[in-house]
Amino acid sequence: MSKYIPPELVEKAKQMDLLTYFKNYYPNELVRETKTQYCTKEHDSLKMSNGFWNWCSKGVGGKNAVDYLEKTQGIPFPQSAEIVLNKMKIKTPIFEEKQEKRECKKLILPEKNNEETRAKNYLKSRGIDEEIIQKCIEKHLIYEEKFYHNVVFVGYDEMGNAKYAGCRATNNSNVKMDATGSNKMYSFRLESNEKTDKMFIFEGAIDLLSYATLFKLYGQKWEDKTMISLAGVYQPAKVLEQSKIPVAIENYLKKHPEITKIYLCLDSDEAGRNATKALKIVMSDKYEIIDRPPKKRQRL
Repeated sequence: MSKYIPPELVEKAKQMDLLTYFKNYYPNELVRETKTQYCTKEHDSLKMSNGFWNWCSKGVGGKNAVDYLEKTQGIPFPQSAEIVLNKMKIKTPIFEEKQEKRECKKLILPEKNNEETRAKNYLKSRGIDEEIIQKCIEKHLIYEEKFYHNVVFVGYDEMGNAKYAGCRATNNSNVKMDATGSNKMYSFRLESNEKTDKMFIFEGAIDLLSYATLFKLYGQKWEDKTMISLAGVYQPAKVLEQSKIPVAIENYLKKHPEITKIYLCLDSDEAGRNATKALKIVMSDKYEIIDRPPKKRQRL
């Protein structure tokens, strides 16, 4: 039986990302592939970059060294945390990642793969319409990343410059992360090809594309809908009335005063319902807010 580890020490262990773990305790095992990406001498499919790791051949990934020990070595979570803490006792680790993040303000797009086969297959497996996928690829809104084969969702500013990139694993690892330098003010979105007074809001890119697919299935034009993702679950304030409007929504509305009606297409779980309540409270004075959580066979 493993010994009890106080919660504060568990959190300390979880702060150790895998690249920092290897740099401090197994530096001779590391192989630098790009400016920010590493693998190991023994496993070239184990990629470490920007605070995340992904072992492509095994279909697993995570953020920290505890995750790595648990998922790849089969060591139970308490013992994995204990191993990391013991390493930290022997040698105080030097963390470099935070300094790199402060210095890096420009978006670093993951390198593009020569083809999008895995990305396409993954999105189709999630029920996304093939025509919609292809249109997004042609507009450089979606592509497949070279090393991990993640699908990358790109957001642009008004000048057409890429400002945001969200990565989603195409294997079973369920890895989700934003590229270094991503600005959620310009999160992934599909804009109407004609002027509209409506805007649809979603938690993530997959939710957004699923709705676009539903629009098409119901015989409606998905191209004339403005749909914006929040690039993750929106966290309102504890006092809902004090919540702030997500930067992606606030930024878009400032530049599009013609929007008067907003559809909140957030999840039906507790987090989604709480977020919907908060946004209704802080936005209802200026906009007509319609709650439209995902439902089967719902008329859009």
